[in-house]
Amino acid sequence: MAERLVPVISLKDFSSRKDEIRQLLVDAAESAGFFTLIDHGISVAEIEEQFAISKSFFDLPAETKAKTAHDIKTNNGWEYKAQLRPSTGTYDQKESLWLMRNSQWPSEDDVPGFKDTTERFMSKCAAISNQVLSCFSVALGFDEDFLVEANNPTNPDCMTQLRLIHYPPAENAAGTWRAGTHTDIGCLTLLFQRDGEDGLEICPGRESFTSFGMGDTFTPLPAVTGPIVVNIGDMLMAWSDDRLKSNFHRVRAKDVGQSPSRYSIAYFNQSRKDYIMQGPLKKYPAVSVGEWFAESVARNFNRQATMAA
Repeated sequence: MAERLVPVISLKDFSSRKDEIRQLLVDAAESAGFFTLIDHGISVAEIEEQFAISKSFFDLPAETKAKTAHDIKTNNGWEYKAQLRPSTGTYDQKESLWLMRNSQWPSEDDVPGFKDTTERFMSKCAAISNQVLSCFSVALGFDEDFLVEANNPTNPDCMTQLRLIHYPPAENAAGTWRAGTHTDIGCLTLLFQRDGEDGLEICPGRESFTSFGMGDTFTPLPAVTGPIVVNIGDMLMAWSDDRLKSNFHRVRAKDVGQSPSRYSIAYFNQSRKDYIMQGPLKKYPAVSVGEWFAESVARNFNRQATMAA
């Protein structure tokens, strides 16, 4: 495994350092497609609180979790080993709970405090996303609020989601995929990890040109509580006329021994269905986000996308 530099960018004093931060973000997005944010405004205690309540949900019996059923039309709800990856031909070895602001939530009886805690966390994720997206808007020649408004989760047509993820312990699975190689379909992903729960591998840089990154060199990115791993998604790559890079990543079991439980939290900025996306250079035809998303899901998962219908 080759070691690569994943830029670490501080958001401290964002208002007074905006120009400097913008350049750092753009450099990272153009060259690596991945970067890590620190001094972002969510404390370690708040992140641990969200992980704790996520674990409380995943610790429930399957029949209780299934009360928050997965809906293929909205992609919200609980799913268990249900995501088939074309890159591996197998199902990801994880369970997850997809949430939007207006989706069904686990009941207060089953997980006390779940909704209040998670809504606060989502609001903080949105605020951090807005800072990053405002920088990319200016760099691409849009108004500063363009990508911010395009990803405004308070609008009813916004597809932004929070995904709570649990990879169960894996025995006799050395070197296998807990999540197959993929890029993210949306605009911008914020990923939270927990100390010691490794497995994420990334393939940053312009060299990720082969099918699903096969044959390319992936680099492990150790899990640390606090910093946020951020990556560009396919949507923002297209919206930037391919200037900003969406890159492959995966979650891999340990080469030796048992892989313990891994928990992660992903905040996917997936934009508003009715927004029209086209880059400043007009490299690609103008299309609604909903149409683009549906085509991308169908292409990536070989099934009819119903989420944007």
